[in-house]
Amino acid sequence: MKRTRETPRNSRGLLPAALALATSAMLAGGTVSVASPQGDGAAPDNQRPATGNTVSLHDVIPAPTRVSEESGAKFHLRWNTGIHTPSGSPEAEKVAHYLQRQLRPSTGYGFLINRDRPGRNDIVLRLDGSRARLGDSGYRMDIDRDRLTIHATDPDGLFYGVQTLRQLLPAKAESDFPRHGPWQVRAGEIVDKPRFERRSAMLDVARHFFEVGQVKTYIDQLAQYKINYLHMHLSDDQGWRIQIDSWPRLTTHGGSTEVGGGEGGYYTKREFAEIVRYASARNITIVPEIDMPGHTNAALSSYAELNCDGKAPDPYTGIEVGFSSLCIDKAITYEFVDDVLREVAAMTPGEYLHIGGDEAHATTDEDYRKFMSKVLPLVEKHGKTPLGWHDYAKTEPPESAMVQYWGTTNSNAEVAAAAARGNDILLSPAHKSYVDQKYNEDTELGLDWAGPTTVREAYDWNPGSFMASVPESSIAGVEAALWSETVTNSDEIEFLAFPRMPAIAELGWSASDKLDWSSFRQRVADQAPRWEEQGIDFYHSEQIPWS
Repeated sequence: MKRTRETPRNSRGLLPAALALATSAMLAGGTVSVASPQGDGAAPDNQRPATGNTVSLHDVIPAPTRVSEESGAKFHLRWNTGIHTPSGSPEAEKVAHYLQRQLRPSTGYGFLINRDRPGRNDIVLRLDGSRARLGDSGYRMDIDRDRLTIHATDPDGLFYGVQTLRQLLPAKAESDFPRHGPWQVRAGEIVDKPRFERRSAMLDVARHFFEVGQVKTYIDQLAQYKINYLHMHLSDDQGWRIQIDSWPRLTTHGGSTEVGGGEGGYYTKREFAEIVRYASARNITIVPEIDMPGHTNAALSSYAELNCDGKAPDPYTGIEVGFSSLCIDKAITYEFVDDVLREVAAMTPGEYLHIGGDEAHATTDEDYRKFMSKVLPLVEKHGKTPLGWHDYAKTEPPESAMVQYWGTTNSNAEVAAAAARGNDILLSPAHKSYVDQKYNEDTELGLDWAGPTTVREAYDWNPGSFMASVPESSIAGVEAALWSETVTNSDEIEFLAFPRMPAIAELGWSASDKLDWSSFRQRVADQAPRWEEQGIDFYHSEQIPWS
């Protein structure tokens, strides 16, 4: 049965009633009383007292490309600060509305959006960046006493500039209710752009199911560290989590359990579309994964005809791998795969469709190659580019396909050969970027087959030079993968992901000469008050100098 949808714990979609009334009054030209227009942001007596001062422009995660900070000068958010966007740019206006939703709850200010000339003390979003200097996703932030301007070539850059702005404000700016100012940002300039196009995270919803609201919460957390892909592992031996109209028992039966024997769950097409829309509004593309030919017990249990002997196995609630396989020689196998890929592709606007391909130990090498030779064209038939775990590199997928490396060494002959043929390589080495691994032997949550993995071990590697015989030009980016054998709720997701997910995010975004453990550990420590405001249940690693 399908679980009930949750509301995101840190949702910014609904404003406090007083703020909504105040905004209506502003639009009507009336009087505003939510926040008093005194000084730098005096506030009602029922707001909490101010804590903290200003954040250095250098204290951002991921580390920016270049920072110059002016001594003494500051930009202040005030009761009359507006957000200016260029006229005729609906995408830039979407970023402005996103910023407005982020800042209103904590400050109590309206942050009205204007398309005329920017006023003094406004936040300005400008699409006037140099593509040669900033690329497609970079931004430049100019901050002085009178104005804060984010310049970009496209709306993606504006969005990432907004994420940086959030971190430059006091941590209490992340509060869901009004707090006392001042709200100030140090003056200076930040020029920033990503090193790799793909900064990804993966959430395994197959072994344990996470409801729509829980996924949205994680999407919000990923977005603030400039992650731009969320890979959702939607099927495995323990559960099938996406509605497929042509094969309904995949969810009604295959989605009815999870590791440990819980009730499982699945996403209806409407719910999955909601996740896709929510992610897109935060510059995150959803990449669905349907794992095959192994990791398929939930499908095999749902439909007996997919098994070579015509007998459906029982549902599986353990965590061992490698025992299941689709029947390679049956025509119905490829009818099934074709139907599933068609329906999943139609639900997903992104370019890639992940077909898994790992740990197919119950499939002979000959059968594995036969299977992939039939399935890879089906992915392309439905308008998607194949992406798979590095196991499938041995089948020599087309040059357009992406190969995801999950091994625990820095060399792999098949991955090197794939890169030489022209395949892009996505790096998620399990001993570095699998954030489901224990932090140390005593960590209650997580596995340890590739770990334990400390925060420093997650951070202290260079994606551009990590793989032997794979040049940086072949690296598409990095992924922080979170498998859910031991994870059942959002608090547990957060405990394993923070602070290691921001570490992987920095490896994907920041230039190689900006990767510095001593700097990162201090900047992570400075994030703690922000995470506490957001209710993030992070791991207090002994490697980080928490205040």
